[in-house]
Amino acid sequence: MAEEQHPPQPAAAGNQPAGDLLPGVKHIIAVSSGKGGVGKTTVTVNMAVALKQEGYAVGVMDADIYGPNIPMMIGVTKEPVKEGDHITPAEGQGVKVISMGFFVPEDTPVVWRGPMVHTAIQQFFRDVVWGDLDYLLIDLPPGTGDVPLTLSQLVPLTGAVTVTTPQEVALSDVRKGMMMFKKVNVPLLGVVENMSYFVCGHCGERSEIFSFGGGEQAAKKFEIPFLGRIPLDPAIREGGDKGSPIVVGNPESPQTQAFFQIVRTLVSQLKEAGGKEATTPPLSSLLKKIKEPLQKP
Repeated sequence: MAEEQHPPQPAAAGNQPAGDLLPGVKHIIAVSSGKGGVGKTTVTVNMAVALKQEGYAVGVMDADIYGPNIPMMIGVTKEPVKEGDHITPAEGQGVKVISMGFFVPEDTPVVWRGPMVHTAIQQFFRDVVWGDLDYLLIDLPPGTGDVPLTLSQLVPLTGAVTVTTPQEVALSDVRKGMMMFKKVNVPLLGVVENMSYFVCGHCGERSEIFSFGGGEQAAKKFEIPFLGRIPLDPAIREGGDKGSPIVVGNPESPQTQAFFQIVRTLVSQLKEAGGKEATTPPLSSLLKKIKEPLQKP
């Protein structure tokens, strides 16, 4: 059996109230998916960069501890820096970024149990100097595991955006994820339907490869906003592979406009709601005192 990894211990922070972890961040938004393979991280990255281009101060926390792909997909140009007991986040496309991908060797799997993941997420909040942000997007791992529960208890989330593809097998898992957020009192901000359709670059014919409209139907069922559709396009995948999101690489494309429409709808919705954040129960029985900051091995 492979030797189990142990997470580094974070810096001492005392019994800090959960609501004070990120005093300079106005909106904390979790981006979730019921299952893997629906393009959640791609959507997170492009939403973050689109928000940045709209003039907002933006950060992205890669909470997908076992599959940290944000650094590659956003094109990090500035690595995180340790400063005393704190860490200045990395930066890509003008967006602040933190990810476990910076702290483990390349191609090394993270083999951690749930409590270790919980501690790592705490470190991302407590040790990283996020500063003043309008939006902090948190890219969650797929499914309904430990990380969403940890987040719902650590910080007052503004809400969750759910990413799905249209077919029923994806929607079944999405509905479970939505119910999870409801159980922990996290508002559902809306649904994004990714890979909604494909338009042939040669003949212009539209094909609904993964069915169509399932995301909108799920939004109606839960009485939450449908934020928009993103077409299936090789350019979106290529941008992620190269670290140049399509909203940067092809700003005039219909795909880019779809991402901008989604973030504008989300921002408008939050402004209408008065920017109120969810209240969450304290974790006094679970929070641990922190000893040392994250360090790259």
